[in-house]
Amino acid sequence: MHSTATPTHCPYCALQCGMNLAEGGPHGVEVVERPGFPVNRGALCGKGRTAPAVLSSRVRLTEPLVRSPATGRLTPAPWEEALDLVGDALSRARAEHGADACGVFGGGGLTNEKAYALGKFARVALGTSQIDYNGRFCMSSAAAAGQRAFGLDRGLPFPLADIPRTGCVILVGSNLAETMPPALRYLTELRENGGTLIVVDPRRTRTAEQADLHLAPRPGTDLALALGLLHLVVADGRTDERYIEERTSGWEEARAAAMAHWPEHVERITGVSVPELREAAGMFCDADAAMVLTARGPEQQAKGTDTVGAWINLCLATGRAGRPLSGYGCLTGQGNGQGGREHGQKADQLPGYRKLTDPAARAHVAAVWGVDPGSLPGPGRSAYELLDALGGDVRTLLLMGSNPVVSAPRAGHVEERLRSLDFLAVADVVLSETARLADVVLPVTQWAEETGTVTNLEGRVLLRRRAVSAPPGVRSDLDVLHGLAARLGHGKGFPTDPEEVFEELRRASAGGPADYSGISYGRLREDDGAGLFWPCPAEGAGAGGAVEDGGRREGAGAGGAVGDGGRREGAAEGAPRGTPRLFLDRFATEDGRARFVPVVHRAAAEEPDAEYPVLLTTGRVLAQYQSGAQTRRVDELNSAAPGPFVELHPRLAARLGVGEDDPVAVVSRRGRAVAPARVTSAIRADTVFMPFHWPGEGRANTLTHPALDPVSRMPEFKVCAVRLEPVEEVRPVERS
Repeated sequence: MHSTATPTHCPYCALQCGMNLAEGGPHGVEVVERPGFPVNRGALCGKGRTAPAVLSSRVRLTEPLVRSPATGRLTPAPWEEALDLVGDALSRARAEHGADACGVFGGGGLTNEKAYALGKFARVALGTSQIDYNGRFCMSSAAAAGQRAFGLDRGLPFPLADIPRTGCVILVGSNLAETMPPALRYLTELRENGGTLIVVDPRRTRTAEQADLHLAPRPGTDLALALGLLHLVVADGRTDERYIEERTSGWEEARAAAMAHWPEHVERITGVSVPELREAAGMFCDADAAMVLTARGPEQQAKGTDTVGAWINLCLATGRAGRPLSGYGCLTGQGNGQGGREHGQKADQLPGYRKLTDPAARAHVAAVWGVDPGSLPGPGRSAYELLDALGGDVRTLLLMGSNPVVSAPRAGHVEERLRSLDFLAVADVVLSETARLADVVLPVTQWAEETGTVTNLEGRVLLRRRAVSAPPGVRSDLDVLHGLAARLGHGKGFPTDPEEVFEELRRASAGGPADYSGISYGRLREDDGAGLFWPCPAEGAGAGGAVEDGGRREGAGAGGAVGDGGRREGAAEGAPRGTPRLFLDRFATEDGRARFVPVVHRAAAEEPDAEYPVLLTTGRVLAQYQSGAQTRRVDELNSAAPGPFVELHPRLAARLGVGEDDPVAVVSRRGRAVAPARVTSAIRADTVFMPFHWPGEGRANTLTHPALDPVSRMPEFKVCAVRLEPVEEVRPVERS
């Protein structure tokens, strides 16, 4: 390792792979292996390895931009002028139309400090309820299902290192080989250790190719599949009755709901054969320990909460939750998708994962902020509902770290809503498609240029350290919020130093479900920066009277969630690490029991018909990330994945008369997208797939359906009805 290397973390997915940054390379800094970090053990995908390319001034913003009234173009402007314009627009909207005329939209890539400060800014400086973030589009359904069943949401309630040591994993709607490549080793090691892997995906992905059993259900039918497996478990007498009696509630109702989904019925719904269903149920139950891991496939549906709930019910019925090497977990997608939703940028939450409607939570956080609890607004709109309201009663929007022009469902409509605003301000690293629509664009620091904490998919809180200086003219998001708050009459309470913000976050989170009060920058710098797992209350205190004694939390912590309380994996590993494993003693519900929730299958919001006879599902490719705003600026990644495509089965291609690389139009009730065909037998014949990383005529989210899950408010990204049309030449996309 270079003697001057700075330990930090990849800016992309929720693995938050450890890396070192050292001087050198074409961009002034280069990635160096960091084998001591336990999550990736030195391994990186191409995105992480090439991340320094986005630090280049050639591809990123280096000065504020203001839209000229004379030309309508974005032109460079001084920082104070740009901040004055934003502050004036927010003040004017609030004065003329009320506080809720000001909207705030955040991102799952913001550090914990930024997410916390953004939520505080919205509720204190603006007084608006209209704040949400793009993490609503990530794992909100899994979060809602986890809250219902366990009383607590943490993506993985156990470390990734437990996966190779279990007996069977059902991986639902995740293509780790392309979305989180360094994590694939855990599944490889699982099989090397004699465990089995079941992958549920309508496509035979690179991950599915590693499986002992691949189930390819029709998109939108994961709920029926899970219920069918639970039916078989009950019918075959393989439930864990003692566990159900001692550690759960609500089983009778959930069992009755599952028994309505007999195997032949489920086969007709899903397309998965009865023998395959029986094989999957047997593999899961035969293992001494087992896990279900879900990702966006089952979650990004208008019934995503119930779908995840059905998989949780399967775990509970077989005694596979809150036990060593067993459980349900969600593979969070965005870099700080976990921490980003814990500290206040969600429409219904306060820091520490507290509920905005809870009077005690409001009083605690208000005391930390030095405001009257009554001054805090109530819950606002969820992400899509907020975007849909733009230009109506929401007149002005401050957007940080998100690109909804590409990433939102029904994206053409969302683009129109953004254009209809009285004023749009965007703080970002690059001039994204959304930033191009703004009245003011503020250039902000990125991962390697700032210090801050993030929380990965395991609930592991990590310190990302500043390794390089930002270009002149670039400020941090904390500086932006400080400057705007001052212009709104709040000269104090919005510090720019991330450690000072984190110290306040610790106090605000103390006693909440996501208790960070025992975490400090000093502790995070220890032990090669391996991180601390929340809940991690301060010594001698905690939620519900929980105390931390030598790392062992006794009693009911974090609303009753008790795990191994920070017992380390090995006696010689040093100081406690918070709570790596949740629920080993009790669940985070009032009575300590996990709750079965009865669910039944229902159709997608939009099923195929004569006019739109094919199903569309969307996802990611290896070389690009999310809306592509950053990765599309890296030459090496663009060479590997230069543009969108439509993946379709040979039989469907033959009916259309479409060959490999021929342009094909995909048309839904919301718009039309055009991209080259990729013909493969790795997808169902009734389904097409498009990656969602690109704007323009190949924008997949032009087509997707905005139907929302009634609990999580997650849009139905993963299934909608389309028709395909061969085209002789590419035409501009139609927007609706």
